[in-house]
Amino acid sequence: MTRSWRFFFFGWLIIAVGILAAHLVQTSGGVSVKEVRYATEEGRTISALLYTPRTASAASPAPGILGVHGYINSREVQSGFAIEFARRGYVVLTPDQTGHGYSDAPAFAEGFGGPASLAYLRSLETVDKDNIGLEGHSMGGWTVLAAAAAMPDGYKSLVLEGSSTGAPFAMDGTPDWPRNTAVVFSKFDEFAPLMWGIDRGSDVTASPKLQALFNTADPIMPGQVYGDLADGTGRVLYQPAVTHPGDHISPVAIGHAIDWFAQTLEGGTALPSGNQVWMWKEVGTLTALIGFVVLLMGTFQLLLEIPYFSRLKTDAVSGAFERRTPRWWAMAAISMIVPVATFYLFFKWAEVLLPASALLPQTITTQIVVWAVLNGVIAAVIGLIAKRPAGTQQPDVVAAVLIAVPTIAVGYIAVWLAGALFHLDFRFWFVGVKMLSVAQAQIALVYVLPLGVYFVLASRALHQGLSVIGDGRWAQYGANAAIMAGGFAIFLAAQYLALFTTGKLLTPSEPLNTIIMLQFVPLMLIVSLLGTFTYRRTGSYLPGAVLNTLFVTWYVVAGQATQFAGA
Repeated sequence: MTRSWRFFFFGWLIIAVGILAAHLVQTSGGVSVKEVRYATEEGRTISALLYTPRTASAASPAPGILGVHGYINSREVQSGFAIEFARRGYVVLTPDQTGHGYSDAPAFAEGFGGPASLAYLRSLETVDKDNIGLEGHSMGGWTVLAAAAAMPDGYKSLVLEGSSTGAPFAMDGTPDWPRNTAVVFSKFDEFAPLMWGIDRGSDVTASPKLQALFNTADPIMPGQVYGDLADGTGRVLYQPAVTHPGDHISPVAIGHAIDWFAQTLEGGTALPSGNQVWMWKEVGTLTALIGFVVLLMGTFQLLLEIPYFSRLKTDAVSGAFERRTPRWWAMAAISMIVPVATFYLFFKWAEVLLPASALLPQTITTQIVVWAVLNGVIAAVIGLIAKRPAGTQQPDVVAAVLIAVPTIAVGYIAVWLAGALFHLDFRFWFVGVKMLSVAQAQIALVYVLPLGVYFVLASRALHQGLSVIGDGRWAQYGANAAIMAGGFAIFLAAQYLALFTTGKLLTPSEPLNTIIMLQFVPLMLIVSLLGTFTYRRTGSYLPGAVLNTLFVTWYVVAGQATQFAGA
């Protein structure tokens, strides 16, 4: 019991250290952070975080900035920008777009929530209405452009991070609209064809679409200001050497936005753009994410000490193989290759055959589920699911469910406390574990069963089909992590090696799904850790399968866009 309690409390300790560190960074310089909610014209609720520097008051209003995340992200992804803007004396509003995070569905509705968000920011007595900036990443750029179109005189300057004017979702840019615009478009942006009609991000200087915005027929010179800031026609292009999602964790990309608002808005401090602390907030929430995984493990181990669950415990776990034979290596390779090889294809099938509906309201979650279920079936067909090795436990379905539910509940309490007390979640970059809204919790009930099918099949294949007798702790954890996450890691390494050397992905038509795949590496790593941990203590794949089903369903549904209202 003593060891089990230590493990449990160690998880809480790691979380506490990480969250407190992140909180201190997020509020550094006397910034306060709170959640606000406001209504759109059509009555939808928008949820946002409001960062207010201590220098802002009704008697002394501060310049304001509306900062918006991109597609299938949430307000927390904007924290790097928000922290640095607020440290420089700006009041910052970072909303969840419609259909994202805790804002009402559907996604894309009412200018993505941009006009309502700008109206709310302008209504604050602490904000100087003559000095408002707009900043948006990717689809968040189209959100702030919708706000700029709705209120042409309601802002002073704008930053497009990895975004564009014009099709598919914004008005065409002109020499006069939008006002004082900085375009931060990375040299290795995966969405170059969609955003600016070019093959490579580095070619944006010659984009006719961008040249029309800059009112020139010549290649655009990065860093040079075009037009006139005084009359609102100022234009500048910045090209950090990062990727599309990399803008969020790039001091250079964030620094460009800081510099532009320093030039175009009045009332901010003169703190240099190179003086940034946001990355320590990322370290803090990453630490909390690690603590979250440790907490789940500690909770599971502690529950095993309860008499009812103690029957699940075993001291001897057998394996399907006595050693790693050529057959084992072949099966392991197939297990790594097939999920990656089917990724884009199965996502496309789901997109075509199962569009968003009242039953399946999240397009990308549906795609993930279809990919998962079909891969589970493939695992069964190709024989990766072997008979139960001698010495392993007979699965106890009831006990597996009953131990997994309180385990994930304790993890959820930890996430709830971080959100309720500090307006933080457990994340690094766009990989985040956050609370479910009521609507998302209902949606999760639909997706949890098919994901459960996948995890039962995949966990059985991994632990009963590929386990090796006599494997030590590190060998077992390492092998399972490689099988679950290794194929994605290797393929993505090849994808981004191609991007950084040629300017294009190996699959240039799949930028969105490639970025989605990035999350599969840490997600599958966590899945392998939880599954292996529970298997080593119970000799059964089922408790880990149920635990991973609940965790992944929660993670995916909370982080995706909801495209269908009234689901």
